[in-house]
Amino acid sequence: MLRKSESFVVNFIPYRLKDKALICGRNSGKLIDKFKETGLTKKEASTIDCPIIKQSLAYIECSILSELDAGDHTIFIGKVLKSEEIKKGKRLYHTEGDKFTTTQ
Repeated sequence: MLRKSESFVVNFIPYRLKDKALICGRNSGKLIDKFKETGLTKKEASTIDCPIIKQSLAYIECSILSELDAGDHTIFIGKVLKSEEIKKGKRLYHTEGDKFTTTQ
């Protein structure tokens, strides 16, 4: 999907939504509607054709500049087209497996 759209959004969601993040991380968007499964709300980005998670604390809209093969993953390098902090809060960061942390 990233290669086809040539864009992506990085959503910074609240720590309290970690269970919803696990659902999104464990399931392919090809097989399920992640918004329907999690109850998250879709909002359209303003500079690219990708959804933003309405419950996000902040987001970054990006176009793909390049990609790197990292073995079992692909790393996409993006150019930031727009970013917005909507509100303050404990942002969710994935560390490994089912583990998360926050900076606050």
